[in-house]
Amino acid sequence: MAPEVLRGYQYTKASDIYSFGIMMNEYISEEIPYNNIPHNHALSIKICKGLRPNIFKYTPKLLADLITKCWDAKAENRPTAKELYQKLEEFRRFDNEYDDRIKLNRTSEKRSNNIQTHPQAIYTSRLLNFKNLPEPVNSDVTETTLRSECFDCQLDELDLNEINQDEENNTE
Repeated sequence: MAPEVLRGYQYTKASDIYSFGIMMNEYISEEIPYNNIPHNHALSIKICKGLRPNIFKYTPKLLADLITKCWDAKAENRPTAKELYQKLEEFRRFDNEYDDRIKLNRTSEKRSNNIQTHPQAIYTSRLLNFKNLPEPVNSDVTETTLRSECFDCQLDELDLNEINQDEENNTE
């Protein structure tokens, strides 16, 4: 979900482009976004502060750049559907060997299909009513890895409970 939608704004073509970038990355990486962390208010804050899924390291630069543009925090900086079509068509013309290369890389790594999903990672539609989310910004981290390792900390869950409690006390 685009940061502006998390903040309560309406869905737009630009927010659909953000979602398209998420799906394109999911298709290429064969990984569900944010599968290792709870889908809660803290994740929404992190997304507004620039958190994005990791881009699979074998993603061609043209596609990685396109995905990153789709995820821009400012909706007006995202490509249009026409621009997406043109870039994807350009990629198709110049890189017909991509499928074979990606299959070879995945086979050589012997990636596991048994990805563990956090029990609070929810992938069904639901109403999100988060208040006071920060203004969306882009992350300055452009690292591409197979997995995010920054959320393996057990304290994260405890910190989130404290944050939620503080926010509830401030809104009353």
